[in-house]
Amino acid sequence: MKKRTMALLAAMLMIVGVMIGSTLAWLTAKSDAVVNTFTASNIKIDLTETTGSTYKMVPGCTIKKDPTATVKGGSEDCFLFVKIVERNNFSHYMTYEVDTSVWTKLEGESGVYYKKVNASSSDQSWNILKDKNKEIKVNSSVTKADMTSLTESTYPKLEITAYATQLYETNGKEFAVADAWAKVKPED
Repeated sequence: MKKRTMALLAAMLMIVGVMIGSTLAWLTAKSDAVVNTFTASNIKIDLTETTGSTYKMVPGCTIKKDPTATVKGGSEDCFLFVKIVERNNFSHYMTYEVDTSVWTKLEGESGVYYKKVNASSSDQSWNILKDKNKEIKVNSSVTKADMTSLTESTYPKLEITAYATQLYETNGKEFAVADAWAKVKPED
């Protein structure tokens, strides 16, 4: 009888447990998913000139030139560089000035200038040459003999190239200008 009472008691406890368990409701919750999308960043630049690329030199006269460097809208904060290379004895024939109110000379680099550019949704453009006239002056000391000695392969040339690299090395820490230039510097 003891076994039967124990079995009956155990069965009743199980029935009571099932009844209590089935009447309890568990509180649960689920959040909406947070979706993180990571898009690409970019820097786009352009270098334009509207006055052409071939000019006649007349001693003592000026030649209009308007090389303009542009950081395109939507680009990231960046360093914008211009590198100016004089070829074929250029300085004997002509002179020009870079607009140092806009551009800073990069120490230790010949013909390299830079500026910091903050991101913008609009294009941002800067003239490279000084003054609103944007001219190159043909030296008045250039002679007819200088001119007749020139051939197509020895014509003086002025080559301007624009480069850009991101401004920040890490969050809030700018690259040193020389390090930024080293990222884009062409092999000479």
